[in-house]
Amino acid sequence: MVANVQTSSAANGRAAAGAGGHETVFVDQYTNGILDPNLPMLGPVRDGGHIVANTAPGCWGPMITPEIRGGHEVTKPVAVAGAEVGDAIVLRIKDITITSLATSSGNDNIMGGRFLGDPYVAGKCPECGTLYPKTVVRGIGQDAIRCANCGADASPFTFANGYTIAFDPNHGLGVTLTQEAAEEIAASAARYAALPENSIQNPVLVMAPHDLVGLVARIRPFMGQLGTTPAIPMPDSHNAGDFGSFLIGAPHEYGLTAEKLANRSDGHLDIDAVRAGAILICPVKAPGGGVYMGDMHAMQGDGEIAGHTADVSGTVTLQVHLLKGLNIDGPILLPVVEDLPFLARPLTAEERKRAEAVAKAWGIDTIEESAPISVVGTGPDLNSATDNGLERAAKLLGMTVPEVKNRATITGAIEIGRHPGVVQVTFRAPLAKLEPLGLLPFVRDQYGIG
Repeated sequence: MVANVQTSSAANGRAAAGAGGHETVFVDQYTNGILDPNLPMLGPVRDGGHIVANTAPGCWGPMITPEIRGGHEVTKPVAVAGAEVGDAIVLRIKDITITSLATSSGNDNIMGGRFLGDPYVAGKCPECGTLYPKTVVRGIGQDAIRCANCGADASPFTFANGYTIAFDPNHGLGVTLTQEAAEEIAASAARYAALPENSIQNPVLVMAPHDLVGLVARIRPFMGQLGTTPAIPMPDSHNAGDFGSFLIGAPHEYGLTAEKLANRSDGHLDIDAVRAGAILICPVKAPGGGVYMGDMHAMQGDGEIAGHTADVSGTVTLQVHLLKGLNIDGPILLPVVEDLPFLARPLTAEERKRAEAVAKAWGIDTIEESAPISVVGTGPDLNSATDNGLERAAKLLGMTVPEVKNRATITGAIEIGRHPGVVQVTFRAPLAKLEPLGLLPFVRDQYGIG
């Protein structure tokens, strides 16, 4: 069975639910920037089924499209059959493929007078005052985004230092372009961006930034947004502890209290290890879970220190598993082995043999059987994000925070996903702790542990 609508008919929907959901859900529809658990979801997809999505660029395109009420344009959420609040959803990332031919990115300038409290969430025309104004593209350049109502320059953002980057045919690397080349691409921006048909964002390529020329970057795509729907309506880019903190006391309609921010699901990760081959385990905070994705990045160094990277269109294939009763507050990542810190990698047979010899010499009968896990923490800054990750890991495994700190120090690392406030607490965890949680089969499969 396949589906890409909110159950194309009532009868088909009932049949899908009765059969445990669709085998494959194809997604080419997007939100208006708000993740809302009260709206109908696509699917449902069955436990063990697949989601195949065409994703639109995140960050810059939505940022210069104030009609979109979040910093990204993510896919409409897909329900997972049988998913209830307090469960977890396991996402095996089977494939991530870039379809864009080029993109633009860089450091941003926030334009005063063009938003209400938050330029990512509540864009406003500086002339007519329209909130979330529809816009049109007129020409190319940083003043090309115009209010459809009054014609004023209405983009909440321009570039402080920006670039246009074109990709080789195999999407193995990209090269930043001259002004002449950037402007040639800008004239056909939507085509070079490979914008999906249902996307409403203005293609950032129309701005034709060109401050960096001739810089070569390797491509390794991953998902900046991948997760489950929060428990309350929330701008997609703010579904994390760092960006989410901007919502506290905000003057726009999506402002909330610090207590309500706990309803986030931390789907906005910007962790470069969320790539093909990895497994991401997400909390269910709304009935059905609501798996969504977007903000595909062509590449990114740890920290995304520029604030933005090369956002692209693409296709994504996920396999979905339901893990009943794993009540987690935020995501758990099982990266591919090459993305693990050296200390966190599973012991080889030779290393285990040597360790057993040391243990025996000192009167220890058995050594701990362990495997890597990476617990995601988020917060307003890196210190609070680290504390959040340590606390989540301790709660998950029934350990004290000091024990988790020791394990992350000698068998792992604290890795920065996004500055200012997304980290991974990565370490080898005892298999005996993972088994009762239902995580052991996925860990064994991911790392070939017998």
